Amino acid sequence: MADSTDPYDALPAPIVHRAARMEDLFHDFRARRARKRGFLSTVVPYTGYGSTTWVRVLGRVLLAKEPRPGSRAERKNRQRVESIRGWRSFTSVPVNDVSVTVDIDGSVHTVRPDRGGVIDAVLPIELAPGWHTASMTTDDAVTVAEAPIFVVDPAARFGVISDVDDTVMVTALPRPLLAAWNTFVLDEHARVPTPGMAVLLERLAEEHPGTPVVYLSTGAWNVAPTLTRFLSRNLYPAGPLLLTDWGPTHDRWFRSGTEHKRSSLERLAAEFPKLRWLLVGDDGQHDEDIYGEFARNHPSSVAAVAIRQLSPGEAVLAGGRSKAIDRSETGATPWVFAGDGSALCDQLSELGLLS
Repeated sequence: MADSTDPYDALPAPIVHRAARMEDLFHDFRARRARKRGFLSTVVPYTGYGSTTWVRVLGRVLLAKEPRPGSRAERKNRQRVESIRGWRSFTSVPVNDVSVTVDIDGSVHTVRPDRGGVIDAVLPIELAPGWHTASMTTDDAVTVAEAPIFVVDPAARFGVISDVDDTVMVTALPRPLLAAWNTFVLDEHARVPTPGMAVLLERLAEEHPGTPVVYLSTGAWNVAPTLTRFLSRNLYPAGPLLLTDWGPTHDRWFRSGTEHKRSSLERLAAEFPKLRWLLVGDDGQHDEDIYGEFARNHPSSVAAVAIRQLSPGEAVLAGGRSKAIDRSETGATPWVFAGDGSALCDQLSELGLLS
């Protein structure tokens, strides 16, 4: 009788880094304790994106508790997800042992979060260009989370990818303290927008109909709700945030923020080969190197690179400026530099990207 065993079953499981195993055990312990105290799984929705034949849905599953009867949170009728903000977003327990049902315009799919509770799944579905809503819920959830999804028009030929810290938002903090800032700032009111950047990005979105605007940052998924509220409050165009999950991976102690940006750019270039991207960043550390490398490897995918120059004080706090790169290696890709969005806007107008 023929052996019907799948040959891949005999392959050894990948070796998981010791730090990752310790983190998984810690999360399992906290999850058991939280569930005994009545905590339920809650989906925190993030903005997704896609084409007319597929979408990428993003979110995170955490354990949270319903507001106490008579509490301020209950009086304001907040959902559990609204209480997961600031430092609570970092102390909430992620879970990966639940199934998440995703409903997009009547098309239902089931996905699973990763070991950090992050939902990041590509689903086949036919949708018209524009904004749609994905409803996400778990079996024990009381509420349904709704995530906006932007479907890129096949006719679109232009897009914007923007950094966050020190590009659309003035951080003005030493880099070693940036994580603590993002952890303990309770809401978006304490963050300062970079002068002129909201107007710049909004004009780009308006003058190029169907333009996807993607915010790419090395920040943790924990701060996505706060950053989304900040962008909306300061009139930045809506778009997906591509963040990362802090902590150990299967093969190293900590994730690489630089590698996260590189891989995200490569992925967007593969997903939307007909788009030419305006890459927006700052000269605080690595944006010029990352964007320059991407422009060399994908010259047809880059319309221009716009770099916000930090003030001397901001550069000191950021740990210095990035080293000058040989921009002649990026071919015909134009580069513009200025200290705020207004000056960048003028230079992009000269390039014909704005009227």
